[in-house]
Amino acid sequence: MKIKMILAACAVALAPTWVLAQGCSERMDTTTSAASCAEGFVWDSAASTCVEQGTS
Repeated sequence: MKIKMILAACAVALAPTWVLAQGCSERMDTTTSAASCAEGFVWDSAASTCVEQGTS
């Protein structure tokens, strides 16, 4: 019984950390910049994504 109580307490204590970590990946996608575009691609600020660089 003591082990179950300890495991339950740990789960309750760690739950907020896990929930907060779930939102990180969504915020990281919106902070992508030109520096992270692959070679041959440029940052399109209107579309907030990397697009293939056209030839001029």
